[in-house]
Amino acid sequence: MRFINSNIEPKYDVARSISRLVQPIIITIPVFIILNYFITGGNNFLIFILLCLLFATFLPFTAVLMWIKNKNLDFDITNKDERTFPLLFGVVSYLIGVIMLFIAGAPAAVTVLMFCYFSNALLTIFITRFWKISLHSMGVAGPTAAMIYVFGTPGILFVFPLLMVMWSRIYLNKHTLAQVVVGAISGFVFTWLQFKIFLA
Repeated sequence: MRFINSNIEPKYDVARSISRLVQPIIITIPVFIILNYFITGGNNFLIFILLCLLFATFLPFTAVLMWIKNKNLDFDITNKDERTFPLLFGVVSYLIGVIMLFIAGAPAAVTVLMFCYFSNALLTIFITRFWKISLHSMGVAGPTAAMIYVFGTPGILFVFPLLMVMWSRIYLNKHTLAQVVVGAISGFVFTWLQFKIFLA
């Protein structure tokens, strides 16, 4: 077993920073901003981005923090059985976000991505009942698929933060290689298929 001492191993601090900054709730911010800005050309940009950040970032993040505080859990919610409530809250928040974006006339790709957050969270709840899949890699791989689908080659840039967060979760001993790889593959493939179905 490898014991990590942050005082003598700088890579630990790097891995921990990546793990905290490159995670599903936070990655929603640049992804939705980029999608809304380039697809809308600035028209109604603020309305759409406010809706996206409210239902995909602020509300889920608040729920997670409250759950962690009330249950006195670690920030990663290491115990998979404690992840169900935050995920269920996210499911509800994402679904409302889909409805609001549809009513507001948001770009189809933006609404589909919000729906992917909803459906992927449902899938994650099911998998988490039996196995501790990596929420980090799954939650970052989904938006990566969306960016590649919408923007083509430039979207590949999002593969780099995905690889970084996969490395960090393994290095910090938060997940096994299998949990991280399966999380990334399932998040990417499931999101890609939904974009193909809804935007074909």
